[in-house]
Amino acid sequence: MLEIALKGSKRYYGWIAFLLVLIGIGSMAYLNQIMVGLKTTGMNRDVSWGFYIAQFTYLVGLAASGVMIVLPRYFHNYKKNTHLVIFGEFMAIAACIMCVLFIAVDVGQPTRMMNVILHATPNSILFWDMIVLCGYLGLNLLVGWTCLEADRQRLPHPKWLKPFIYTSIIWAFSIHTVTAFLYQGLPGRHYWLTAILAARFLASAFCAGPAILLLVLKITEKVTTFQMPRDAVRTLVKIIMYAMCINMFFFMLEVFTSFYSNLPGHMHPIVFLFAGAHGHSELVPYMWTFIGFAFLSITLLVTPKLRENQKLLPWTLAILVIATWLDKGLGLVIGGFTPTPFNTITPYWPTGKELLVSMMVYAIGALVVTVLFKIATGVKEEMEQSQSLPCGCSTEDFCDCAAKAEAEAEA
Repeated sequence: MLEIALKGSKRYYGWIAFLLVLIGIGSMAYLNQIMVGLKTTGMNRDVSWGFYIAQFTYLVGLAASGVMIVLPRYFHNYKKNTHLVIFGEFMAIAACIMCVLFIAVDVGQPTRMMNVILHATPNSILFWDMIVLCGYLGLNLLVGWTCLEADRQRLPHPKWLKPFIYTSIIWAFSIHTVTAFLYQGLPGRHYWLTAILAARFLASAFCAGPAILLLVLKITEKVTTFQMPRDAVRTLVKIIMYAMCINMFFFMLEVFTSFYSNLPGHMHPIVFLFAGAHGHSELVPYMWTFIGFAFLSITLLVTPKLRENQKLLPWTLAILVIATWLDKGLGLVIGGFTPTPFNTITPYWPTGKELLVSMMVYAIGALVVTVLFKIATGVKEEMEQSQSLPCGCSTEDFCDCAAKAEAEAEA
């Protein structure tokens, strides 16, 4: 099926070329990072995780979110979103690849990643995070590619594949839970030291991930003949709405617990993020933007007329994605490291080279999504062409339109 990705319009090849240019620019910044070291980034002794790990955390949620499409289809036999399942699985593949790449650029020398395998330590959460992430990538590759190949050949999905599908559904919850354990296992960081962090991660993943998928599919509809089933879209938007409400409810629980119990260690990161501390208020406008966009997106989703407005829906989803990214892809990591355990402020902000390397990783992910979605839409177009005859009849049924036309002509 890879040959489908080699056929496309000038716009398609132009987009591929644009992504390759971005990858090339980012690669130059990454080569400089390899030669000079991680001092090209804004990280330091006190803030040892930065923009790279924040993006890794956010993208793990994007990978896990595919379960919101697969689970209704296979656990509840909701067949209306059958045509969206393959896109959810392919999006998860791209997200997993970007996660691995962000880890690779964060450790400095990429060869250090082999230490997790060559010197395995099962008592380390990082070891299990590598296991669940690579396992989820393999499961989505196996399930997605096998199902698409069966669809292309107009064959039923193999029965031996069902155990892998059900395993992937359970596995999706594990990848973000284990990622949350990476943060929860650091007792010196009070912003992360909460039992509800894994639940917050999953709630934000199940609203932001499907929102990104719908936005990408909206673009796919514009450039291909593929059309999403409207009932499936409505159902998925409702899932996004409930997940976003739960996500913000969990966040408010954290704020209440920290301030009502008057715990300094838990209050200081929130104060730093939303009000600033010791003269440092770089993140304050971003975090209040998160709050405003979060409640704006909830308002737009909860109101039925606004939720059903297809012209407004992409803007609503974009606002939600920005809100969750500001919270999880920016404020989470910086807030966890600030203030330090000594109650001092060590400012951190990503450098230009750090952003260029991140641009490279996102461009690679966009390239993977483009190729995989091109294959998926190409297969579905082939299926539609083979299913119908020029007269509009299905090939699965007996077509006697020609005989009827001949009989009418003789009459």
